[in-house]
Amino acid sequence: QVQLVESGGGLVQAGGSLRLSCAASGRTLSSYAMGWFRQAPGKERDIVAGITWSGGTYYADSAKGRFTMSRDNAKNTVYLEMNSLKPEDTAIYYCAVYSSRVIRGTPSYWGQGTQVTVAS
Repeated sequence: QVQLVESGGGLVQAGGSLRLSCAASGRTLSSYAMGWFRQAPGKERDIVAGITWSGGTYYADSAKGRFTMSRDNAKNTVYLEMNSLKPEDTAIYYCAVYSSRVIRGTPSYWGQGTQVTVAS
């Protein structure tokens, strides 16, 4: 059973930064793509960033230039560094793991989410 546990969310002022972490157990992540998603109230869950097994990254337009996703295979952990945060970044952020090496389709496992709130 794969478990993903996110941490690092919180309340931050606009323009500030946060670093989210996602630690995995039950599966070695190094062979799988990972993703960060977010869901704001009343909206669908959308991908924010993804990383392939080899470290290639994808970013949604809203995240480009501000967010950086990385992975530490030795720690079985992925990160999302978020800078220049805006009120519209407010959402629950979810970590997810795909069942493939690339960012494709729907992830197989999800974390419980961590709240990010950006105050104006």
